[in-house]
Amino acid sequence: MAQNRIASIDVLRALTMLLMIWVNDFWSLIDIPKWLQHASATEDYLGFSDIIFPLFLFIVGLSIPYAIAVRKKKGDSNVAIAKHVLIRSISLLVIGVYMVNFESINHDSTSIGKQWWEILMALAVVLIWMNWKRSPLPKKMHIPIQLVGLGILIWLAVVYKGGAHGDVWMKTQWWGILGLIGWAYLLNGLVFLYGKGKLAVIFGLFVLLNILVVLSHSDLLPKLPKYLSFLGVWYGGTVPVFTTGGILATLLFQRLSINKSKSIVSVLTLIGIICICYGLLIRPYWGISKIQGTPAWVGICLGIGFISFAVLYVICDVKKHTKWATIISPAGTATLTCYMIPYFVYPIAILLNIDFPDFLNTGVVGLIGSFVFALLVVLLVGWFQKRGYSLKL
Repeated sequence: MAQNRIASIDVLRALTMLLMIWVNDFWSLIDIPKWLQHASATEDYLGFSDIIFPLFLFIVGLSIPYAIAVRKKKGDSNVAIAKHVLIRSISLLVIGVYMVNFESINHDSTSIGKQWWEILMALAVVLIWMNWKRSPLPKKMHIPIQLVGLGILIWLAVVYKGGAHGDVWMKTQWWGILGLIGWAYLLNGLVFLYGKGKLAVIFGLFVLLNILVVLSHSDLLPKLPKYLSFLGVWYGGTVPVFTTGGILATLLFQRLSINKSKSIVSVLTLIGIICICYGLLIRPYWGISKIQGTPAWVGICLGIGFISFAVLYVICDVKKHTKWATIISPAGTATLTCYMIPYFVYPIAILLNIDFPDFLNTGVVGLIGSFVFALLVVLLVGWFQKRGYSLKL
């Protein structure tokens, strides 16, 4: 296998993270085109925003073979790598649970209020998961800082009051974006590791998960026992299949590279077209819906993932055009840091009563402003990164 990471993966991750910050800011805008927004739960529709999360899951899969190969090259055993995968997954689940509970927090019932709860949550994440080893702070401070962060998380759980009447405590709900990534990463990382990175194993998982997606929407999938309900993300197939698709794309790329084949782009594009056609053909049965996680949405977004990888491979690795992506590169190498910045910005803006005139939040002007905000987040993260401050799970 070709073990060297390819530029297109980092560029695709950076672009996706930039777009994720952008579309996540749409809630603050008015009068923006429908095609850019998320479709509602009852719509048979695919908005641009509905593509971003599955594309990110796909990128997680693209990276898994390379990340595990690096650890094996360092001499790590399967047990050590599995432990690393488990710890990273649990970290994502913990952060995801806090973030999803923030959405239903009761401002009046929570002693510190919604905004301060959010700021302290983000601060705790930074203190715990900052890569302090690469920071300029002395080693003796690293563990104490992380313990402070852990203490903050525990305290936030104690004071939490959620629900309409403030009588609901924290619960997993739908795990949150990061939690879903954690479940997808855990399943795919372990299957890839103990399946010895075999293409047949990953393809089998890919087919199985797609079948589960269809069965779950056909009401043919038996319900999980209550004590196994926490495995529902895997059982439904919808979330982890995107990551499996990413691994499949990387394995095909590696195999074709070994054989010195010139058909890498053709194969990836063809698979992408097949996935999109599959999604369009199956659309009449359940429609296209991100919120419902329909098979059509899965197929179309998988196709977009394969084709995006192929296009950026030509641009960044074949043609070597990567300078254009330099400005957004921090979003590809410090992704979690980028994701966390808005959790500081939004509540601080509310507490300081910072409010822009309506015309700056409307239509094209608002979209440009939100994109500039996303770009500024990435640039800020790059500034922190150069000084040794970046989050790492």
